[in-house]
Amino acid sequence: MSILLKMSTIGGKNLKITKINVAPKAVKLKEPITISLGTIDHSMSAIVEIVTDEGIIGYGEGSPGILITGETLNGTTECIQLFEKHLLGVDPLDIEKVHSIMDSVAAHAPSAKTAIDIACYDLFGKKANLPVYKLLGGFSSSVKTDMTIGIDTPEIMAEKAKLAISQGFDTLKIKVGTGFTTDVARIKAIREVVGSHINLRLDANQGWKPKEAVNTINHLAQYGIELVEQPVAYHDIEGLTFVTNHVTTPIMSDESCFDSKDALRLIKARAVDFVNIKLMKCGGIHEALKINSICEAAGVECMIGCMVEETNIGVTAAAHLAAATKNITRADLDATFGLNEVAIPGGVGLEPTSIISLTNKVGLGLSK
Repeated sequence: MSILLKMSTIGGKNLKITKINVAPKAVKLKEPITISLGTIDHSMSAIVEIVTDEGIIGYGEGSPGILITGETLNGTTECIQLFEKHLLGVDPLDIEKVHSIMDSVAAHAPSAKTAIDIACYDLFGKKANLPVYKLLGGFSSSVKTDMTIGIDTPEIMAEKAKLAISQGFDTLKIKVGTGFTTDVARIKAIREVVGSHINLRLDANQGWKPKEAVNTINHLAQYGIELVEQPVAYHDIEGLTFVTNHVTTPIMSDESCFDSKDALRLIKARAVDFVNIKLMKCGGIHEALKINSICEAAGVECMIGCMVEETNIGVTAAAHLAAATKNITRADLDATFGLNEVAIPGGVGLEPTSIISLTNKVGLGLSK
C-alpha cells in the first residue's frame, strides 16, 4: 500500500503539529430529512485546522450524528481540544502514532478522531504533492453516488424521486422502517414513477424486528430492490444473520459496523452481504482502510456512506477513499447536496451530481 511509505521524509525533516484549531459550526439544511430514528435539520460539524511547523495546514471535520453515534457538537469540539494537548510536537504523518495517542485519551469519540484523521491525511497529500486518492491506492479518480429520499408521505417521496432522476441519478436510497403498510406504499409509489431501470436501495435504520424485516423485505422484493441497509437493531447480530439467511435481497450493515472489530464479527457470523463504511462512525480513513481490508479478504464488498450532518470536508475525504479502493463498489455521498454553503472552498460541491470527480489538487483539494 502506497501510504506505508515514510512520506514524512519527503521534502526534508519531519512535520510537527504546532496548533490544532477547532470551530464548531451548525448550519440549517435546505430541508429536514427524516429517518426511522428521528429528524435531522442541521449540519453539525467541528471544523479542524492542523497547523504544522512548515506552515502547511491540514483540514478535517468531526460531524457528530447523535442519532447514530450518540455524540454532540460541544462534546466533539471539547474532545478535539483535549487531543491537541497530547498531539503538539507529533508528526501528523505518523498516522498510527496519532491514533494511538487519541485512543489513549478517549475510549470512543469517533467523530472527534475522524476530524484529526482527515486533517492528517490532507497533510499527507500536501506534503507528498499528491491527491489523497493517489496515496490510498489510486484505483479511480471518480465516484458514483446515489441520492437519498427521506421518510415522508408516498406522494412526496415519489416527487422527490422524480426530481433526483431528472438531476441525473440512476440510484436512489430510500429511507424506510416505520411499518409494513407505510413502507410498502412508499416503495410502490416510487417504483411507479421512476420506472424499472432505476436502482432502489432501502435503509431501515434499525426500524424493524427480525421477523418483520423478513416479511417486509420479501414482499418488497417484487419492486426490484438492490439491497436493504440495517434492517434491525445494531446490536442484534443474530437477528441480522436471521434476516440475511431468510431473504434473497442482499443485506448491508451500517450501525452494526463501527470499526474493524465489528466488521470481523459480522464476517465471521456471515451476517451481511455488504458493509457500509462511514468515516464518522469508525474514526477516519485509518480505521476505514482496516474495515475494507477485512471485508475484501472475505469477498464482501463495501459501500462508503456519510452522515447527513457532514459538510464538504468529510464527504470529500470519503470520496477520496472510495475512489482509491477497488472493494468499495457503492457510494452514498450526497450530504453536501442538502447544504447551503461549503465549510471550506474546494472538494465535493453543493450541486447535485451522480458522478463525483476528483481533481489532481494536492491533499483533499481544500483551501481557504
